[in-house]
Amino acid sequence: MATLTGTLEDASATTGRAGAGRIRRRRKRLPLWHLLWLVVGALYFFVPIYSLVQFSMEGGAHGLAWFHWYRYIFDQPEFRTTFWLSIQISLETVAVGVVLMVPTVFWVHLRLPRFRPAMELIAVLPFVVPPIVLIVGIIAFLHPLTWLIGRPEVLALIYVVFALPFLFRSLDAGMRAIDLKTLTEAAESLGASTFRTLVTVILPNLRAAIIGGALLTVAIAMGEYTVASLLGFNTFPIYIYQTGEALAYPAAALSVISFLLTWGAMLALFLLGGRSRTAAQPVLAK
Repeated sequence: MATLTGTLEDASATTGRAGAGRIRRRRKRLPLWHLLWLVVGALYFFVPIYSLVQFSMEGGAHGLAWFHWYRYIFDQPEFRTTFWLSIQISLETVAVGVVLMVPTVFWVHLRLPRFRPAMELIAVLPFVVPPIVLIVGIIAFLHPLTWLIGRPEVLALIYVVFALPFLFRSLDAGMRAIDLKTLTEAAESLGASTFRTLVTVILPNLRAAIIGGALLTVAIAMGEYTVASLLGFNTFPIYIYQTGEALAYPAAALSVISFLLTWGAMLALFLLGGRSRTAAQPVLAK
């Protein structure tokens, strides 16, 4: 009887290993149709980028095409001025958005969960309301603050509204990924106030979500054209548009620079998010 049981166990283990091997072979085998669509998607994405990079390196002085227009762009004082202005506005947008949204989302998830559908509805309004209507409404609301209308800081306040859907979704996903109620109750049982709980307990666990929402906010603020144009501010997107009307090659170089900045932000998001997960593993293990 023991021999029969051992034989059955060996056969079951062999069958299990064989089944697992077949599953691994199926996973490793990529269907030709999927591979074809992967190649088509890669070509659709990379061919225009390659054409843009190649065009930006043509037409240099005396036939010297390599990075001629990039050096030309970096030597322009207006490039440095507009780029730094857009960076400042982006950082101000991130600061205002995080300060406003993190406590709001935290309080809604902790104390007012029934209000979360209303928050989701409010968050998608920038997608529904046309940008021109939204700008006119915001300017009318800020009209009494005449000292603010003529300053670049007004763009940061408007961009917070534009970035609301992305920032809210990122923070909402981060809040749902952690055991918010247990962490808050544990901190309060140790005598921590709500503010201290938010700063010392919740924020470290939301680092990846905050970074993701912040980088999306930076991408929106760095690429926004309509509001800055209507309010008469000379930001980086305005400079790209004005350069494209007069000079084709420098405009192509500026587009490549903007593309690299966007991908640099996404790479930073990936690296910082990976560090956050790595740092959280020992805590979870304990």
